[in-house]
Amino acid sequence: MRRVSRLAVAGVATAALAVTATACGSSSSSSSSGGSKDLGLALAYDVGGKGDQSFNDAATAGMDKASKEFGYKSTAVEPQDGESDADKVQRLETLAKQGYNPVIGVGFAYAPAVKEAAAKYPKTTFGIVDDNTIKANNVADLVFHEEQASYLAGVAAAKATKSNVVGFIGGVNVPLIHKFEAGFKQGVADTKKGVTVKSQYLTETAQEGGFSSPDKGENAAEGQIDAGADVVYAAAGLSGQGVIKAANAHHVWAIGVDSDQYKQDALAKYKASIFTSAMKNVEGAVYELAKSVHDGKPQSGEVRGSLENGGVSLSNSNPAFANDKAVQDAVKKAEEGIKNGTIQVKTS
Repeated sequence: MRRVSRLAVAGVATAALAVTATACGSSSSSSSSGGSKDLGLALAYDVGGKGDQSFNDAATAGMDKASKEFGYKSTAVEPQDGESDADKVQRLETLAKQGYNPVIGVGFAYAPAVKEAAAKYPKTTFGIVDDNTIKANNVADLVFHEEQASYLAGVAAAKATKSNVVGFIGGVNVPLIHKFEAGFKQGVADTKKGVTVKSQYLTETAQEGGFSSPDKGENAAEGQIDAGADVVYAAAGLSGQGVIKAANAHHVWAIGVDSDQYKQDALAKYKASIFTSAMKNVEGAVYELAKSVHDGKPQSGEVRGSLENGGVSLSNSNPAFANDKAVQDAVKKAEEGIKNGTIQVKTS
């Protein structure tokens, strides 16, 4: 098993799932009948794994919904520390051979492995979240306009800040996370002049723990808060939990990412500090791919979530956010501008 620091582990564990070793990883599955066909969908998690209260857990929710609705016996496989692309390929091929369909790589790091496995198993539908570089008839590229939701987060941050200093913390310095930063900075700048955005990336590579280290997120947030930031937005997977913890300790606002983090059980003691979350509907994307396979019309090619189609959004759960008319009016105006094209959000 990976050894990754987690907040409130008890709130993350799912005792009902049996744990078995398979496909170069630790697997949580409701079926161990390898070799049978039409078992349902399989997830191969990104770094951070199940329990990140963010990206991977959203994919899990999509899997659970499909399993319940279609009677699937699905499985989810954890990554291993320091694994290679070859390890990922073996994991995906094993899942396909066992009869799982679709097989979904959760995260851009799976791109080379999905491309190779899909070529060997053309009758299996593969999906990859956050990558659109694979062009194959049996691959669905599940991607999002993260910059649009991040723009709205920037609008909210600019309206909420009193110090005129806000922060952005990215997990890993890669193009995907640059989209979050670019949208956030633009939203801040378009909303309130004179607000400083402090940006920081936790690591240069995912292998260094940028998406899986709450302590790194907490330390980075502490530094930004000490420098005056009173709103901090993190696009950092599991590391974002540390950012939220630091914001709560210093009574400033945190903005969550990917899922509605205000509603996450493992973050309940910090939720009063989670102003809003820039969400992307990974749950819906996973579910819809599974449904398309179930219906005999598998999705393929680029499937992109946007504000227009509900693939990205800003959460409205915290009453402090939902009941702030100035913030709500500004966010609504920005959302309309993005949808009608009068606001073009940058991706870098």
